[in-house]
Amino acid sequence: MTRKRTFDLLFLLPLLPFFGVAVAVLALVALVTHGRPIFFRQPRLGRNRKPFLIWKLRTLTTAADPLARVPTRFGGWMRGRGLDELPQLFNVLRGDMSLVSPRPLTTADAERLVALHPPFERRFQVQPGLTGLAQISGARGAVLTAALDSDYALHSSVGRDLTILLRTSWINLVGKRLGTRPSSRGRTRAAR
Repeated sequence: MTRKRTFDLLFLLPLLPFFGVAVAVLALVALVTHGRPIFFRQPRLGRNRKPFLIWKLRTLTTAADPLARVPTRFGGWMRGRGLDELPQLFNVLRGDMSLVSPRPLTTADAERLVALHPPFERRFQVQPGLTGLAQISGARGAVLTAALDSDYALHSSVGRDLTILLRTSWINLVGKRLGTRPSSRGRTRAAR
């Protein structure tokens, strides 16, 4: 077992009952407020582009035309705090994902982003994560996201993972608009 996998399990297992209850409560509210389906499943690419299935709480309406789907009121609230991602903790338990690392991408997004910025391919050298440096920094665009993902892959540590998890918890509490801010460590290394 790797150091990162050990960290994930040591951190997650004691909190699993709390997260299980949180997912159950959010799923119940989602069921009452916007009906079925409660969950959204989608194939994503893991380490070395190995596909796996992620689970999220559904946040969009179920219009027949995918382009017409918009966030429900409760779904928008969950998305703003990243709470729709909580079911992915079970992906972490299974070993498909880690707690902290670059976010997993769909095949289409991976191809588009690698075409825009070939160094983006480096993100597939590590296990994807529930949260990462790019997410807590509010990164937008392939170049900045790739730089932050590469920086994380080169300079990951237990201390850095704990910092990212604490920042993610803050974002979940106050929302992405208030909680994300540029990471000076990520900006400095990414600019080099």
